[in-house]
Amino acid sequence: MKIAYIVGQFPSQTQTFIQSQIVGMIEAGHDVHVFAGKPSDDFQIPGELKKYHLRERTSYQAIPNSALLRFAIAVGLVVKYIWRFPVPILRALNVFRFGRSAATFSLLYQIIPFLGKGPFDIIHCQFGTYGPQGLNLKQVLSETAKVVTSFRGFDATKAVLARPDLYQTLFREGDLFLPVSHSLKRLIIQLGCNEDKIVVLPSGIKCHTLPFSPKILKHGEPVRVITIARLVEKKGIAYAIHAIEAIVKSGKSIQYSIIGDGELRGDLEQLIEEKDLKKFVQLLGWKSHENVIRLLKDAHILIAPSVTAIDGDQEGIPNAIKEAMALGLPVIGTQHSGIPEIVEDGVSGFLVQERNAEALADRLSFLIDHSEKWADMGRAARVRVETDYDIKILNDRLVELYGQVCEKRKPLNIKRPM
Repeated sequence: MKIAYIVGQFPSQTQTFIQSQIVGMIEAGHDVHVFAGKPSDDFQIPGELKKYHLRERTSYQAIPNSALLRFAIAVGLVVKYIWRFPVPILRALNVFRFGRSAATFSLLYQIIPFLGKGPFDIIHCQFGTYGPQGLNLKQVLSETAKVVTSFRGFDATKAVLARPDLYQTLFREGDLFLPVSHSLKRLIIQLGCNEDKIVVLPSGIKCHTLPFSPKILKHGEPVRVITIARLVEKKGIAYAIHAIEAIVKSGKSIQYSIIGDGELRGDLEQLIEEKDLKKFVQLLGWKSHENVIRLLKDAHILIAPSVTAIDGDQEGIPNAIKEAMALGLPVIGTQHSGIPEIVEDGVSGFLVQERNAEALADRLSFLIDHSEKWADMGRAARVRVETDYDIKILNDRLVELYGQVCEKRKPLNIKRPM
């Protein structure tokens, strides 16, 4: 099959799950092309970049912010390409059919990297917000491709609050929708998507690169707790810091490491200082994926205190949870979005209500006092991830789904994690 992936930044250290999916399709022998909005950091994946020629497979759809510059460059693009591709160029400028995306030349900029590279069998939009773009591209380029759209969190929550009709046409004309959790499936059904077009397909991880190791607390060492997340509201990190404060006050020995960066870093630094927790809480910033795994291996417990943000933003299922569970860490998470679909309360970790620092502290205190339970929880966590979230299994399922949608057969529903 010939597959086009529409992504935002590529490659990206915060979206390695997308790269793993793309690499899986290449390994399966498919002709893969990536169309991205802009380049991003790639220091954590140089081997795959080179091995699979990902740079050569990637085209960027850069659209100038300046209206004047955008117009000037658009004129040049029209002159350069209209003699070879007159139909798609003229369609991309059709404001009566495509409205604002044509009037602002956005659609023109988006189709340029596609010219001469099709036809494609699949156009896979890696977030719901790219789905309308994928549909427009298919129509402009006269593609026979099937439009497949993944939903991963904010695209089914925050994105539709301002524009409730955002996916109206996509849901009607798109061919297959792949939410990463059952909670997101329920949301897009509520938004108007036909359930017959939906298959839950989680983001996967490379279990074979994550060796399981039961967590053991050695005499005299502090309990090492870790969170891996962007420093944004929906990650709920402030609640975890309040929970750590309670643990410190109880006299227990603990170290809390937060891996990631974002708009709330300053606020979190201030909170740590106000609570006099600098000796116990570290904001370590972004780390390469290799270093993230190293830090997970050294940790005892992962906290994922996710919440629904004020603007409606929600998670899918954080990949950090999957990687931690694969390595054998018990997880303390929240009853948020897809997290209860992977963390079984009392078996592979614990679940508490959102925004409840007291409950987080209670479950964390229990795990600290009962370190003998870590190994069994870790083994249960590993089994769950190997069974339902291994990238090789999920990529094989994706290939099957591509084939089914191309042959216009009803998609095979993927078993819900139990």
